[in-house]
Amino acid sequence: MPERALDPYLIIGLWVVLAFVLSALPSNNSHWRRAYVLIAVGLPLLVWLTWQHGLWVGLVGLMAGCLVLRWPVYYGWKWLQRRLKGD
Repeated sequence: MPERALDPYLIIGLWVVLAFVLSALPSNNSHWRRAYVLIAVGLPLLVWLTWQHGLWVGLVGLMAGCLVLRWPVYYGWKWLQRRLKGD
């Protein structure tokens, strides 16, 4: 069991708890700095989760991250749509 002490499931779970704690604290900039930090930490964790447990588990992790970081995902989707339309 010691080799599984840093299981990606545990680390992703702690990331989700950290995200909810950070969202509960007041912020001057609508939490965008915290969202950038969570994205920077979450992307390598997502790659690690996918590498260790496969594509389907990685996709579930991606969906969980998108649910937690809904506004950055929303604005990123809108930005992508504008870029594809050529505006």
